[in-house]
Amino acid sequence: MIILDPLLIILLWLIRAYIWVIIIGVILSWLIAFQVVNSHNRFVFLVQDFTNRLTEPALRPIRRFLPNVGGIDISPIILILGLWFLEMVVARFHFSLLTAGAGL
Repeated sequence: MIILDPLLIILLWLIRAYIWVIIIGVILSWLIAFQVVNSHNRFVFLVQDFTNRLTEPALRPIRRFLPNVGGIDISPIILILGLWFLEMVVARFHFSLLTAGAGL
């Protein structure tokens, strides 16, 4: 319990941070697609490259599984829903460990 509690907290934090990376990547891709920001800008390129390298390994299998819906990529939504589910499972497990340790 002494080691598991901080590990579960770190895991929950990592899930939340990954969800934010996905959201930032989606918003940035929209801004680039609508030419609001220039992808030739070094900072924009670095942020886009960073988010793509972090999210593509998780999004690629989802994109292969999903049918083509006319140019709209809903794989980030599916991934975020899956991460929310995982976050709820981990949080419930963490809560059950805390209540079992307290003798409730």
